[in-house]
Amino acid sequence: MAGEWVDKVIEKAKTVTSEELVFRYKGLLYPAMRTSKQTLTELCTFQARTEDVLLAAYPKCGFNWVFQLVKNIVNVNEKESGEEKHESKTHFPLLEFGGPEKFEEMKKLPSPRVYGTHEHYENIPKSIIEQKTKILVVLRNPKDTAVSYFHFCQNNPLLPTFPSWDEFYKKYMTGEVPWGSYFDHALLWNKHIDDENVMVITFEELKENLIEGVKKVAKHFGYSLNEEQVQKVSSKADFKVMSENSQKTHGNLGKIFFRKGVVGDWKNLFTDKQSEEMDAKFEECLAGTKLGAELKYNIYCKD
Repeated sequence: MAGEWVDKVIEKAKTVTSEELVFRYKGLLYPAMRTSKQTLTELCTFQARTEDVLLAAYPKCGFNWVFQLVKNIVNVNEKESGEEKHESKTHFPLLEFGGPEKFEEMKKLPSPRVYGTHEHYENIPKSIIEQKTKILVVLRNPKDTAVSYFHFCQNNPLLPTFPSWDEFYKKYMTGEVPWGSYFDHALLWNKHIDDENVMVITFEELKENLIEGVKKVAKHFGYSLNEEQVQKVSSKADFKVMSENSQKTHGNLGKIFFRKGVVGDWKNLFTDKQSEEMDAKFEECLAGTKLGAELKYNIYCKD
């Protein structure tokens, strides 16, 4: 992401009100400085390829971290740098970001194209399903996701801020944040967890054993890496390394994207009442589902 482009958008964001930083499209909120209704309308016409590589994640579930990891896997045997070969020059790894002209530009990119989305399953382009494009779904426990999302909003000049954690928490629980409800997102992906082109991995799983995670992701996308390559990809995807490199990769927004990258930060903000409410919500929505089991809620979200 070019620093110059980021600075320009940040300056533009200063000229609008907090309310104007988001807009509603098909019932969900989206960041106005990063996308538009026209782009979201054009998104449905996007032509996917079978050999594309797609990363799907609700915001603040580790998208930027895992996206870099996936790119490193794809590019580990390439002589060309991933930046030149696999990325659109518009600096938007997310399909729904940028201007509508990006979809024409993406047609010119060589395969395999690597891109991502925060969209719910029902809002991703139909061609992705038709082409059986391989999808990696990244999930994170809902409590840490909420805390990370709160800090992201408070520090990101391109998003509205909130008067307090309590106010953000209420909005998060009702889905009144960009890309809507975490639980709706997870429930929709749970319906497709057994699809042959879909694999789910969790932020926590990758934090616990990055080496095994890299092997699992590579295998899903059809890449055979030797031990040396696995080590190389893993060392490049180390959170600390990526955070230190974030100014180069994400401009002045770098430190906002790579804040802590830890498990259990929710304990610093959640009240007992909020924690119990989230537990009840998880029980209602995801307990007993395959995806819910992947999240290991009792391990990561209980004191």
